[in-house]
Amino acid sequence: MNKQRHLVVISGPSGTGKDTVAQRLIQLHPEIEVSVSATSRAPRPGEQEGVNYYYMTRENFEEKIAAGEILEYTEYCGNYYGTPKSEVDRRIERGITVILVIEVDGAANMRRLYPDCNTIFVRPPSYDELERRLRSRGTEDEASIRRRLSRAVEEMEYAVDYSSVVVNDTVDQCAEEIYQLICEGLK
Repeated sequence: MNKQRHLVVISGPSGTGKDTVAQRLIQLHPEIEVSVSATSRAPRPGEQEGVNYYYMTRENFEEKIAAGEILEYTEYCGNYYGTPKSEVDRRIERGITVILVIEVDGAANMRRLYPDCNTIFVRPPSYDELERRLRSRGTEDEASIRRRLSRAVEEMEYAVDYSSVVVNDTVDQCAEEIYQLICEGLK
């Protein structure tokens, strides 16, 4: 069996609910694990170290990049986001299906490093719904929301590069659709 098929990359614009869907997926299917990303941004209220992200300073993040400890990374809205290599490789080696919830540029790098990985693009039901979701977070100022919406339009064009595209209309439906795609990919 190709162990790379155990790597599932999920991407989509900010506000599509990727993280919520991934969390629901592992609640329903605990044999699947989500890789915890690293970021240089400050934690949002309720987020926890090692659960939502590994939070680090910009300088520490750059040191890990230089040491080859980050598989993919991007700078998004002024902060680094990336995947620690150890988070992925230890799971793949054990045959555990691991999900990376990452940005489209990082997904392109993961396809280069792990060409047989399963890639899934999550779309919002509509642009208006995407804007509503971003605003309902209550965590960002107007300028940040506008940047994220502008970036979302750009990111939607990358959906054609993914193995599959799903619409996150409801969390449970989207999680189940992704689970079916994962099962098909492991055959």
